[in-house]
Amino acid sequence: MSNMFWIGLVGALAALLFAGLQRKKVLSFSEGNDTMKKIASAIRQGANAYLKHQYATVAKVFFVVFLILLALAAFHFLDNWFIPFAFVTGGVYSALAGFVGMKIATSANARTAQAASESLNKGLNVAFSSGAVMGFTVVGLGLLDISVWFHILKYIAGYDAPKIAQTMVMFGMGASFMALFARVGGGIFTKAADVGADLVGKVEAGIPEDDPRNPATIADNVGDNVGDVAGMGADLYESYVGSILATFALGVAAYPGKEWGAMLLPIALAVVGILCSIFGSFLIKTKEGASQRELLGTLRKGTYTAAVLAAVIAAPLTYFILGNWGVYIAILCGLAGGCAIGYFTEYYTSDTYKPTQGLADSTETGAATTIIGGLSLGMLSTIAPILIVGAAVVISFLAAGGSMTTAAANYTDLFSKGLYGIGIAAVGMLSTLGITLATDAYGPVADNAGGIAEMSGLGEEVRERTDALDSLGNTTAATGKGFAIGSAALTALALLVSYVDIVKGKMDHAPDLSLTNPAVLVGLFIGAMLTFVFAAFTMSAVQRAAQSIVVEVRRQFREIAGIMEGTTDPDYASCVGLCTKGALHEMVKPSLLAIIVPILTGLVLSVEGVVGLLGGVSVTGFAMAVFMSNAGGAWDNAKKYIEAGHHGGKGSECHKAAVIGDTVGDPFKDTSGPSLNILIKLVSTVSIVFSGLIVNFHLL
Repeated sequence: MSNMFWIGLVGALAALLFAGLQRKKVLSFSEGNDTMKKIASAIRQGANAYLKHQYATVAKVFFVVFLILLALAAFHFLDNWFIPFAFVTGGVYSALAGFVGMKIATSANARTAQAASESLNKGLNVAFSSGAVMGFTVVGLGLLDISVWFHILKYIAGYDAPKIAQTMVMFGMGASFMALFARVGGGIFTKAADVGADLVGKVEAGIPEDDPRNPATIADNVGDNVGDVAGMGADLYESYVGSILATFALGVAAYPGKEWGAMLLPIALAVVGILCSIFGSFLIKTKEGASQRELLGTLRKGTYTAAVLAAVIAAPLTYFILGNWGVYIAILCGLAGGCAIGYFTEYYTSDTYKPTQGLADSTETGAATTIIGGLSLGMLSTIAPILIVGAAVVISFLAAGGSMTTAAANYTDLFSKGLYGIGIAAVGMLSTLGITLATDAYGPVADNAGGIAEMSGLGEEVRERTDALDSLGNTTAATGKGFAIGSAALTALALLVSYVDIVKGKMDHAPDLSLTNPAVLVGLFIGAMLTFVFAAFTMSAVQRAAQSIVVEVRRQFREIAGIMEGTTDPDYASCVGLCTKGALHEMVKPSLLAIIVPILTGLVLSVEGVVGLLGGVSVTGFAMAVFMSNAGGAWDNAKKYIEAGHHGGKGSECHKAAVIGDTVGDPFKDTSGPSLNILIKLVSTVSIVFSGLIVNFHLL
């Protein structure tokens, strides 16, 4: 088994090759007329400029952390010298995944608008193909990073399986760190622009969404790319890598004597998922005049087919590698759980179902009832994902060989096997990420396409097609976030167990992890608090940045003559500049929380306090992330449901109430909510990396 890890490199190359072919396909389409090209160029320049500044800022923070890790390695608080360098490569790959996605998205937006002027299916084809570039780049780079480091540790460093697994579980910190900066910074940028554009343009001035007279329109479209594409790509890259690395560590503990097989299985599942995702991608197409339900159906056909194929192929694969049918059941739990979370997320956020339609009904009595309705919908929507993840944890644990009977003679061995089942369930859930992320990443492209269609004066039928694709994109984006959050919960649990195993090996006594230990209890409260403080920081960051946009747009409407008549162009660049400045300034404080809090908790409360913190942040972070993402998605689609002609349509009092609800939901679904799933994993990986420092500090 130890000589079969080359399949990871094969899978990575297959994914990257398919992404390259999809890129070539997208670029073969026309970008439209000169006006469309000009608008697309402005969006592209703004997105490039923001990412350049963001990466420059993050590079400084990375350099400082890299030096700290080198110092820890020099004082033997880290297991080896590879960890600081793996921290850097993880961050670089995570940033690269987001950058590639952003580049293709800004090249595909005008092409999607032009394709939509010809047919709905052609518009879907271009937008989805651009999403496929993102999806398969993420999984390709993820497998490449893991495979290269595996071969370095095995063949150059000469490590055995346990040493490789224990080392590589620490490698996710760089990817998580970069993802958090990308999600938070991009989320602040996009939602500041979106909220500012909506409040002044649609509510106060009464002009349509993406109207070229709105000074914040270009910034809004830039934000779709830096937040919903680049940030999302970095986010799901670290989810994908984190689940595989956590399963590595659990595998060597669960299967002594079969360590190589336990580590090979998640790699093999990832490769199978890539191949099945490629096949499923060819099934996504639709007909002219398709309804929202039919558009959802075609995306489901591709994603569900990929999942079913992966499930079928995983059976002989699991038996060949580990000879354990229980592990296969755990994999099925992950696949089924991912699809189930996607379905219930869709149910609560799509305007084809009653919850969002009911939320649209609440606009009849104003913005206050709309906000109350969205909050309650989001809270209620946490039931299904939490029960699904809970069922997946219990079933995968028991199926893989775990036991709830703590008095069993071989309980430790059974417990380890059960935990491996939970880890492999997370890998199963993310195995078809290539196509799942493609359906998610196409949404911002469709959104940009609608804006370009509006600003360049294309026909009403074009805007109707792009609106249909955009509304579907809101649902798939919410589904993708639910998928990422669900896998994050499983991965965070696996990382928590890995942390406990690692610190036990470094301590001369067993830590007291019972709930009656005051350190554990206080850690739980700190973890719960961290979730709320992090959400507060990111929400208030959007608020402050959005306020600056509102003031600027009002100023331009008031001082620049001819904007409302369409005879003078607004100053788009000033809004882009304000969003960039606000995002870069505001993203650092919440991102550093994830590093500082677990280290300080460990120094004060020792290992027991950190375990409590990880439990508290995982539970509350998961529930809060689902609540915020689904509430925001429902508010957005309730607005689009009204814009489609219900409750008086665009410009009505109901529409104004829905727009206000959507502005509240914007930072919920695109900044705070999706960032929380990164937070719960980053806190875990930081705790693992700094475990040596924590243990030694309390031994002094």
